[in-house]
Amino acid sequence: MSDESIPGGQPGGEDQGNRSETYRRSASSVPVHQQGELEKSGSKRHRNIWIAAVVLITIFLIYYFSRKNSPVAGQGTGAGVKGGASQPAAAITADQSKKGDINIYVNALGTVTPTSTVTVYSQITGQVMAVRYREGQMVRKGDPLIEIDPRPYQATVMQAEGTLQRDQGVLAQARIDLERYKAAYARNAIAKQQLDDQEQAVVQSEGTVKADQGALAYDQLQLSYCHITAPVSGQVGLRLVDPGNTVFSGSSSVLVVITQLQPITVVFNVAEDNMPRIKEQLKAGHKLAVDAFNRSNDTLVESGILTSLDNQVDTTTGTIKFRGEFPNKNLVLFPNQFINARLLVSTLHDVTLVPSAAVQHNGTAAFVYIVQSNNTVTVQPITTLTSDEQVTAVQGVNPGLKLATSGFDRLENGAAVVVREKTPKSQDGNSQSGGGSAR
Repeated sequence: MSDESIPGGQPGGEDQGNRSETYRRSASSVPVHQQGELEKSGSKRHRNIWIAAVVLITIFLIYYFSRKNSPVAGQGTGAGVKGGASQPAAAITADQSKKGDINIYVNALGTVTPTSTVTVYSQITGQVMAVRYREGQMVRKGDPLIEIDPRPYQATVMQAEGTLQRDQGVLAQARIDLERYKAAYARNAIAKQQLDDQEQAVVQSEGTVKADQGALAYDQLQLSYCHITAPVSGQVGLRLVDPGNTVFSGSSSVLVVITQLQPITVVFNVAEDNMPRIKEQLKAGHKLAVDAFNRSNDTLVESGILTSLDNQVDTTTGTIKFRGEFPNKNLVLFPNQFINARLLVSTLHDVTLVPSAAVQHNGTAAFVYIVQSNNTVTVQPITTLTSDEQVTAVQGVNPGLKLATSGFDRLENGAAVVVREKTPKSQDGNSQSGGGSAR
């Protein structure tokens, strides 16, 4: 019996039968090998859907448990909340502010300049007989340097001595005759004219003797030029003449150059803006100390004092030249050497000193991070007075505060921090700067 003959059948029964019949017909019309491929394609699609679902569920579980196990703001870390999420504590180093003294320096570039540089020329003409110095030798004033053939000048001196001796005899004879004429005139034995003539003869002989004495002194001076000595103490340069050379008077040929090294000076340029403070110290009669550092500005070479300054400002650079004198006992300063000069202007007493590494700048403003007792930091604006490589004198903070000295890239107002212990420095790295002292 068919479905159509059943009265009161379920609604849609006819349609269901038709669809079943249609599906059977269509399935029977598809080839057998294509029916297997359709079944495989449907199974593969269902499997990919399940794999994607499992992956999504896994990712969700990982994210959920990672959020659940992350530290909550304010639970034992003191971390501030930024953007609704807790931030890990920043690892920093810290140091304390102190009260003490610090020096105010003016730094400048300088050049070592000898106190005197003497260039020796020949003042006579002659042959060089001997060179008494070695290249680069340190000589003292009066030490022999060069010997020139003295024989022609010795002969000239001998001639001058003979002439002087002859004229001195003539003068002595004229004076004897003058005494005789005076005695004869007293007895009215001669005329007054003869006595007057004899007096003038004596005067003429005295003039001749004086001229002979001058000629002899000149010849002796020329003879002394044959023996060239060091006019100042210092260091001689390279040898410029050799024995056998002929030197000429008035020529431009240099015989030797002597540079005075002890003491020695340093000329450095200071900006004109620093002049009021420096002149104030000089007017008070204070001797300002000058330190000379090497080219890299990390080693103290020599210490001296300020001796003089130029009388005008260089309009091209806006600076004025200063000269400092150094004893240079160990000859560590050499002429024309480049150095970094540091002039001590004054000293600030009982000011707050902070580590220079703690001072940060934001545009034109300076500030520090103060480490609080709850391991957070606060930003404190400051005013810097002066600084050196290790400490900076500031206003705006009190002594005894703990200040952050590293890790600034992760710091902000209220950020949580973990203070690390400082790595101990070697003994060579513990050298204290001369700029300031704290107590």
